[in-house]
Amino acid sequence: MLNLERLRTLDALARHGSVSGAAAGLHITTSAVSQQMAKLEREAGQRLLAKNGRGVRLTDAGRLLAEHAARILSQVELAQADLEAQRGQVAGELRLSAFPTAARGLFPAALAALRAEHCALRIRSCELEPERGVNGVVRGDLDLAVVLDWYNKPMPLPDGLVKAPLLDDPADVALPVGHRLAGRDEVDLAEFAEDEWITWGEGEFCHEWLMFTLRSKGIEPIIGHRAAETHTQLGLVAAGLGVCIAPLLGRHPMPDGVVTAPLRQRARRHVYVVWRADADRRPSIRAAVEALRAAAGEVG
Repeated sequence: MLNLERLRTLDALARHGSVSGAAAGLHITTSAVSQQMAKLEREAGQRLLAKNGRGVRLTDAGRLLAEHAARILSQVELAQADLEAQRGQVAGELRLSAFPTAARGLFPAALAALRAEHCALRIRSCELEPERGVNGVVRGDLDLAVVLDWYNKPMPLPDGLVKAPLLDDPADVALPVGHRLAGRDEVDLAEFAEDEWITWGEGEFCHEWLMFTLRSKGIEPIIGHRAAETHTQLGLVAAGLGVCIAPLLGRHPMPDGVVTAPLRQRARRHVYVVWRADADRRPSIRAAVEALRAAAGEVG
């Protein structure tokens, strides 16, 4: 008889591609992963792992069993979701992520409401960029992720995920009070062709959106500074070191010395929450989505 927890370890190895990645995803040690895999090989009667340089790879038998493991674990999750739905109880553990401004702007109200209304529900949350949040849900490391895309740059979602919209988040340009365009009712991105931009980290979704949008207007961006957090970016703007995009969500309170101007193009981020389709009937998922929507309704 194949052990379910060991199949879960094999599935994590297949999804993460390494023993350390599987250990991190399962919140266990690397030695525990190795021990589980050794036991699973004895149960299967075949080698499932082979050395690959300093790491490991799945053998043909390992890949075959991993495919079955993914289907088995999906069916188990469906069964758990159906049992939760049948009981109608919001209980157990719920793991969520959000990109930083959503964690700041939505999580305090939403998670506090969940705790107050559902005392049997244990909540674990973390900040993750949208792509990492989606990957965490696909891998099963997270139950839900609050993610985003932009009005002119959608983020494709893998099959097997469900999403629900939370809010449309308007984004302005933040500039120092002494900037030549301060006080304007609206501005065009082309007017900032000679300005230094304060932006997100290289490769982050919002940074890539800004580069894509500016270049689509024939502007090669001048990047002066990078910061992951909106309030760090706004602090740099207040010091007169450049301009930045400032979405409404999570940006208050605005520091002294900074003003915002709406873009003529009316830039917006679409903020939504995603979860696995095979967990769709879990009452805890539904309760979390409702709490996030209620928190999103208070943003303004």
